[in-house]
Amino acid sequence: QVGTPELVVRVRPEDVARYSLRNSQVLDAVHAAFQARTVGQVYDRNRVVDLVLTLRRQDRADAEAVANLWLSVPNPEARAGTIDPGAAAGRIQLRQVADVYLADGRFLVAREGGGRRSTVTCNVQGRDVESFAVEVERQLKALPLPDGVSVILGGEHEARRAAERELVKLSAACGVGILILLWAAFGSARRVLLLLLNLPFALVGGVAAVYLTGGVIDVGSLIGFVTLFGITLRNGIMMLSHWQHLRDQEGMEWGPELVYRGARERLAPVLMTALVTGLGLLPIAVGSGEAGREIEGPMAQVILGGLVTSTALNLVVLPLLYRRLGN
Repeated sequence: QVGTPELVVRVRPEDVARYSLRNSQVLDAVHAAFQARTVGQVYDRNRVVDLVLTLRRQDRADAEAVANLWLSVPNPEARAGTIDPGAAAGRIQLRQVADVYLADGRFLVAREGGGRRSTVTCNVQGRDVESFAVEVERQLKALPLPDGVSVILGGEHEARRAAERELVKLSAACGVGILILLWAAFGSARRVLLLLLNLPFALVGGVAAVYLTGGVIDVGSLIGFVTLFGITLRNGIMMLSHWQHLRDQEGMEWGPELVYRGARERLAPVLMTALVTGLGLLPIAVGSGEAGREIEGPMAQVILGGLVTSTALNLVVLPLLYRRLGN
């Protein structure tokens, strides 16, 4: 945060004591110079006007002018106690008992939890936020801090971590529910296992897309993987349910012809799902570097990469697996 310009007057206690002054006397003079002090009154008939002493406006911003302010001090004989202190007085300049300089003050003093809070922000360029934050955390742990001072790393990094943790928890809970529903629908753990074997097909393309676009897995990438797994499972369910329909409803005998026919008849729906999804996400994936697409861009890239491998392997490998394990 940008600081506020301020003029600092720092009293030197040893010099103040040498001239038999008190800190309050020095600060009172500075206060009069900046905030004004009433030193008398002028009477005009029945109107009373205060006579105010203050420093000129242009001199208040000049450290040299402030340092040249005069202060009244007792003369040496008065300080020694040989004469009445009020009988005679000397003068010294403010610079002789205080340091006067220009500095940047706090723009805002924020408080949180009963203590002061100061925020330091930065932008990360040329590398991913996650690795930068890990390095900052490592260096902050080795940094000796004064008593009562603590450091908390927040912002986009912490928000991303919280979102990733929540997404993983919710995805795991939803995954368990989906497995229960699939088992209830197909009535066979082996068929459910066949559907789960589709997920590595999508994972291959998604991981390749992440690697080719920088190798950073963020919230957008995780959302892309979740969406991609859903699309892949849908295609697998569509294939598997049609094979089951050909066998149970149409009475086809188990064998290569059943597997081939089911894959052929589900070729168009699977390809249409992949093409429509891919065409819809292609503009987002191409413009993923634009502002405002920090989440949508990686998500679209992961889905597109996974669709390529999952669609191809779904139409080739899944029929072979079903022919071997589905009976």
